[in-house]
Amino acid sequence: MVVAGLAWWHMGRMASGAVPCHPAAPDGKPWSWPELGSAVAMWMVMMGGMMLPIVSPWLLALSGKAREAEGGPAPFPALGAFLGGYLAVWSAYSLLAAAGQLALQRAALLSGEGVLTHRLLAGGLLVGAGVYQWSPFRDACMTHCRSPFAYFLAHWRPGRLGAFSMGARHGLHCAGCCWALMGLSFVFGVMSLTWMAGLTAFLLLEKTTSAGPWLGRAGGVLLFAGGLWMAFGPA
Repeated sequence: MVVAGLAWWHMGRMASGAVPCHPAAPDGKPWSWPELGSAVAMWMVMMGGMMLPIVSPWLLALSGKAREAEGGPAPFPALGAFLGGYLAVWSAYSLLAAAGQLALQRAALLSGEGVLTHRLLAGGLLVGAGVYQWSPFRDACMTHCRSPFAYFLAHWRPGRLGAFSMGARHGLHCAGCCWALMGLSFVFGVMSLTWMAGLTAFLLLEKTTSAGPWLGRAGGVLLFAGGLWMAFGPA
């Protein structure tokens, strides 16, 4: 949680302009490699700040299972390896998100605040995310994400390599749940702390409470309706 706190502190500094984040390419020109690297780093900080609180129940479950299976009072190596596998998946997502940001910037579709300027495209992203909230694939990923104890009981793998593998597998399921919602950062603002905090809270409730399935579907309906309004409503 300390790492997550530091990530949020750094995101606050980026949002306020105290720390430079993603420089805009002038006149729609492609970014340079250093600028792309800066954007990837920005997305990695964002993903770390948002996903570390969400993965915390899994770390607690892993800690108990590791003590039971392998002994030792503090299974920090297993926790570190699991977290490494998990963050490796979100680092790959950060690279894809930064590449998407580059493409949108190159096409002059993104404002200086990282918000889409094309109403139909922004509305389409909202509609797509709303539909995805109801998809069977997302339901399967979300079922996995709600069951850390059951997963570790059925799929335990010993050692650091096993913990890394379990972390990467969980990261893939987590990305399967969240990738479309994360992409809405281009609608609400890539560096909007309000959006990031709201999304983090929403995902925590969806994954850890009994009302999660209904919350996810209700969110899908709202996103779908909001996307239609954004695309075709009054300017």
